[in-house]
Amino acid sequence: MNSMTEAVVTIAVAIVGVATLAVLVGQKSQTASVIQSAGSAFSNALAVAESPVTSASVTPQLGYPTNSGFQGF
Repeated sequence: MNSMTEAVVTIAVAIVGVATLAVLVGQKSQTASVIQSAGSAFSNALAVAESPVTSASVTPQLGYPTNSGFQGF
């Protein structure tokens, strides 16, 4: 990679990094809710994948997570 391309890539990565940081720490961001819902999605997928082996009946939680748990549709 020549020095010009490297400089452009470095600037682009810096801009994306600053934008990501701004979204994460912004006053209107709901970072905790996004992380919680991603964790819940992974947990649901894991439970469904294990159910044939464990013979457990799994009903995935499809509601949006709140502080008091899931609320159904």
